[in-house]
Amino acid sequence: MAQKIIVITGASDGIGRAAARKLSADGHEVVLVGRSPEKTRALAEELGAEHHLVDFADLGSVRALAAELAAWHPRIDVLANNAGGVFGKERELTGDGHEMTFQVNYLAPFLLTQELMPTLVASRATVINTSSLANRLFARFDLDDLESARRYRPVRAYGNAKLAQILFTKELERRHGDDGVTSTAFHPGAIATNFSADRGSGMAGLYRSRLRNLVLSTPEQGASTLVFLAEGAPGDDYPTGLYFADSKPARASRRADDAALARALWDRTVAMLDAGRG
Repeated sequence: MAQKIIVITGASDGIGRAAARKLSADGHEVVLVGRSPEKTRALAEELGAEHHLVDFADLGSVRALAAELAAWHPRIDVLANNAGGVFGKERELTGDGHEMTFQVNYLAPFLLTQELMPTLVASRATVINTSSLANRLFARFDLDDLESARRYRPVRAYGNAKLAQILFTKELERRHGDDGVTSTAFHPGAIATNFSADRGSGMAGLYRSRLRNLVLSTPEQGASTLVFLAEGAPGDDYPTGLYFADSKPARASRRADDAALARALWDRTVAMLDAGRG
């Protein structure tokens, strides 16, 4: 198996950490990106890996990360947009003025990918987006209310962001497939981590429960599809531009196949980010 340079966001905990350990053990050069200085540094020391810090609730931090990665790595074979979360029952805005769930799960990974696009194209890279079954269960997607200003519920906002991520996955492949960039999204399953332990998130009861390890999958099990996609040869070992679960193509929301919606979301996202730079 050829060694790959694999950038993983959200690498300091959960499936990101489990995937980083497995990919590093398999001989790949793993670049760790996390929010917690202590956890990210500890994993970097354990694996002998490079690490970077970022706060996805701050788009300036995302741009700085992209500049660091591009400067340090002329080649990136895999970008795993894995960071994300479900937040509390009260709608919260980031310092950039965006709804927290939307920015952390969708807008920041979109920005990071866009900022790294010259490197990704030069590397003929693959982009892997960690999505969720919430795209089918909870999404009530409204292109005119991307940030849940009218109807905010934590799990709905999360489902909408994860559906947006799948639409981004498909549109990324449509726009940059001819450049050699491929993309996939996947559902890791319900994992026994602190991922959604915020009170009021709608899932806190399960994630805080003492029984969670009996009900939920392990981080290692959740990371298996990410590892499969990262190590495999896109287009040969698996079809690209799709949504996966258990290392196989899976059914996403019906709206995930709406090509016009994917194009409109992309254009609106770019306009949103351009306006924020001003």
